[in-house]
Amino acid sequence: MQKARKSEIIEALRAKADRAGIAVVTDFKGLKVEELTDLRVKLRAAGLDYQVVKNTLARKAVQGGTHEALAVHFKENCAVAFGYDDPVVAAKVLVDYAKTSKKFAIRLASLSGKIIDEQGVKDLSTLPGKPELLAMLLGTMNAVPTSFVSLFANMIRGLLYALNGVKEKKEAA
Repeated sequence: MQKARKSEIIEALRAKADRAGIAVVTDFKGLKVEELTDLRVKLRAAGLDYQVVKNTLARKAVQGGTHEALAVHFKENCAVAFGYDDPVVAAKVLVDYAKTSKKFAIRLASLSGKIIDEQGVKDLSTLPGKPELLAMLLGTMNAVPTSFVSLFANMIRGLLYALNGVKEKKEAA
Protein backbone atom coordinates (compact mmCIF):
# COMPACT_ATOMS: atom_id res chain seq x y z
CA MET A 1 0.00 0.00 0.00
CA GLN A 2 1.33 3.43 -0.88
CA LYS A 3 2.17 5.91 1.85
CA ALA A 4 -0.41 8.45 0.59
CA ARG A 5 -3.16 5.83 0.71
CA LYS A 6 -2.13 4.82 4.24
CA SER A 7 -2.26 8.40 5.45
CA GLU A 8 -5.76 8.82 3.92
CA ILE A 9 -6.97 5.74 5.79
CA ILE A 10 -5.39 6.97 9.04
CA GLU A 11 -7.02 10.40 8.72
CA ALA A 12 -10.43 8.91 7.91
CA LEU A 13 -10.17 6.58 10.92
CA ARG A 14 -8.98 9.43 13.16
CA ALA A 15 -11.99 11.54 12.13
CA LYS A 16 -14.39 8.69 12.95
CA ALA A 17 -12.65 7.93 16.26
CA ASP A 18 -12.68 11.58 17.35
CA ARG A 19 -16.42 11.89 16.56
CA ALA A 20 -17.33 8.60 18.24
CA GLY A 21 -18.51 8.34 21.83
CA ILE A 22 -17.79 4.61 21.87
CA ALA A 23 -15.34 2.47 19.93
CA VAL A 24 -15.74 -1.30 20.20
CA VAL A 25 -12.96 -3.66 19.13
CA THR A 26 -14.29 -6.95 17.82
CA ASP A 27 -12.85 -10.24 16.62
CA PHE A 28 -14.29 -11.44 13.33
CA LYS A 29 -11.96 -14.38 12.63
CA GLY A 30 -13.79 -17.14 10.82
CA LEU A 31 -16.78 -15.09 9.71
CA LYS A 32 -17.86 -15.47 6.12
CA VAL A 33 -18.25 -12.42 3.90
CA GLU A 34 -22.05 -12.77 3.96
CA GLU A 35 -22.07 -12.80 7.77
CA LEU A 36 -19.81 -9.75 7.94
CA THR A 37 -22.00 -7.97 5.40
CA ASP A 38 -25.08 -8.79 7.48
CA LEU A 39 -23.38 -7.31 10.56
CA ARG A 40 -22.44 -4.15 8.66
CA VAL A 41 -26.01 -3.70 7.44
CA LYS A 42 -27.34 -4.00 11.01
CA LEU A 43 -24.74 -1.55 12.31
CA ARG A 44 -25.34 0.94 9.51
CA ALA A 45 -29.10 0.80 10.17
CA ALA A 46 -28.36 1.78 13.79
CA GLY A 47 -26.13 4.68 12.70
CA LEU A 48 -22.79 3.01 13.43
CA ASP A 49 -19.63 2.54 11.39
CA TYR A 50 -17.77 -0.78 11.26
CA GLN A 51 -14.33 -0.98 9.75
CA VAL A 52 -11.73 -3.68 9.33
CA VAL A 53 -8.27 -2.10 9.27
CA LYS A 54 -4.66 -3.00 9.64
CA ASN A 55 -3.58 -2.91 13.27
CA THR A 56 -0.67 -0.53 12.64
CA LEU A 57 -2.95 1.96 10.88
CA ALA A 58 -5.55 1.70 13.64
CA ARG A 59 -2.90 2.32 16.30
CA LYS A 60 -1.72 5.45 14.50
CA ALA A 61 -5.29 6.67 13.99
CA VAL A 62 -6.21 6.61 17.69
CA GLN A 63 -2.94 8.16 18.89
CA GLY A 64 -3.61 11.43 20.71
CA GLY A 65 -7.40 11.04 20.51
CA THR A 66 -10.18 10.14 22.90
CA HIS A 67 -9.78 6.41 22.34
CA GLU A 68 -5.98 6.32 22.61
CA ALA A 69 -6.17 3.57 25.25
CA LEU A 70 -7.28 1.14 22.52
CA ALA A 71 -3.95 1.37 20.68
CA VAL A 72 -2.31 -1.46 22.61
CA HIS A 73 -5.27 -3.76 22.00
CA PHE A 74 -5.09 -3.83 18.20
CA LYS A 75 -3.70 -7.33 17.69
CA GLU A 76 -4.50 -10.20 15.32
CA ASN A 77 -7.71 -9.97 13.27
CA CYS A 78 -9.86 -7.17 14.59
CA ALA A 79 -12.32 -4.56 13.48
CA VAL A 80 -13.68 -1.43 15.12
CA ALA A 81 -17.29 -0.33 15.48
CA PHE A 82 -17.79 3.39 16.09
CA GLY A 83 -20.95 4.65 17.81
CA TYR A 84 -21.66 8.36 17.65
CA ASP A 85 -24.91 9.29 19.40
CA ASP A 86 -25.91 6.60 21.87
CA PRO A 87 -23.29 4.12 23.14
CA VAL A 88 -26.03 1.80 24.36
CA VAL A 89 -27.27 1.27 20.79
CA ALA A 90 -23.80 0.18 19.67
CA ALA A 91 -23.50 -2.24 22.58
CA LYS A 92 -26.97 -3.69 21.99
CA VAL A 93 -26.43 -4.34 18.27
CA LEU A 94 -23.01 -5.92 18.78
CA VAL A 95 -24.05 -8.06 21.77
CA ASP A 96 -27.15 -9.27 19.90
CA TYR A 97 -25.03 -10.23 16.92
CA ALA A 98 -22.48 -11.97 19.17
CA LYS A 99 -25.33 -14.09 20.58
CA THR A 100 -26.28 -15.30 17.10
CA SER A 101 -22.76 -15.88 15.78
CA LYS A 102 -20.36 -18.29 17.45
CA LYS A 103 -17.31 -16.88 15.64
CA PHE A 104 -17.93 -13.19 16.31
CA ALA A 105 -16.65 -11.85 19.63
CA ILE A 106 -16.41 -8.51 21.37
CA ARG A 107 -12.97 -7.90 22.82
CA LEU A 108 -13.31 -4.58 24.60
CA ALA A 109 -14.46 -1.01 24.10
CA SER A 110 -13.49 2.55 24.82
CA LEU A 111 -16.36 4.59 26.20
CA SER A 112 -15.34 8.26 26.15
CA GLY A 113 -11.73 7.21 26.64
CA LYS A 114 -12.29 4.65 29.40
CA ILE A 115 -11.64 0.99 28.62
CA ILE A 116 -14.42 -1.45 29.36
CA ASP A 117 -14.09 -5.20 28.89
CA GLU A 118 -16.45 -7.59 27.13
CA GLN A 119 -18.63 -8.00 30.23
CA GLY A 120 -18.83 -4.21 30.55
CA VAL A 121 -20.12 -3.98 26.98
CA LYS A 122 -22.71 -6.67 27.75
CA ASP A 123 -23.78 -4.75 30.86
CA LEU A 124 -23.99 -1.54 28.83
CA SER A 125 -26.29 -3.28 26.36
CA THR A 126 -28.81 -4.02 29.13
CA LEU A 127 -29.27 -0.34 29.95
CA PRO A 128 -32.13 1.61 28.41
CA GLY A 129 -31.23 3.74 25.42
CA LYS A 130 -31.25 7.52 25.25
CA PRO A 131 -34.92 7.81 24.13
CA GLU A 132 -36.08 5.54 26.96
CA LEU A 133 -34.06 7.48 29.53
CA LEU A 134 -35.45 10.78 28.27
CA ALA A 135 -38.98 9.37 28.50
CA MET A 136 -38.33 8.24 32.08
CA LEU A 137 -36.94 11.66 32.98
CA LEU A 138 -39.91 13.42 31.41
CA GLY A 139 -42.32 11.14 33.26
CA THR A 140 -40.58 11.91 36.55
CA MET A 141 -40.52 15.62 35.85
CA ASN A 142 -44.21 15.54 34.91
CA ALA A 143 -45.16 13.55 38.02
CA VAL A 144 -43.96 16.22 40.46
CA PRO A 145 -46.25 19.07 39.31
CA THR A 146 -49.14 16.65 38.77
CA SER A 147 -48.78 15.33 42.32
CA PHE A 148 -48.52 18.88 43.67
CA VAL A 149 -51.69 19.98 41.86
CA SER A 150 -53.54 16.87 43.05
CA LEU A 151 -52.39 17.41 46.64
CA PHE A 152 -53.37 21.10 46.54
CA ALA A 153 -56.78 20.26 45.03
CA ASN A 154 -57.40 17.70 47.80
CA MET A 155 -56.56 20.30 50.46
CA ILE A 156 -58.95 22.83 48.93
CA ARG A 157 -61.64 20.17 48.52
CA GLY A 158 -61.31 19.29 52.22
CA LEU A 159 -61.59 22.95 53.18
CA LEU A 160 -64.69 23.37 50.99
CA TYR A 161 -66.36 20.33 52.60
CA ALA A 162 -65.64 21.79 56.05
CA LEU A 163 -67.02 25.22 55.08
CA ASN A 164 -70.06 23.59 53.50
CA GLY A 165 -70.65 21.65 56.72
CA VAL A 166 -70.46 24.86 58.77
CA LYS A 167 -72.90 26.59 56.35
CA GLU A 168 -75.41 23.74 56.58
CA LYS A 169 -75.13 23.75 60.38
CA LYS A 170 -75.85 27.51 60.54
CA GLU A 171 -78.75 27.22 58.12
CA ALA A 172 -80.29 24.42 60.18
CA ALA A 173 -80.12 26.47 63.39
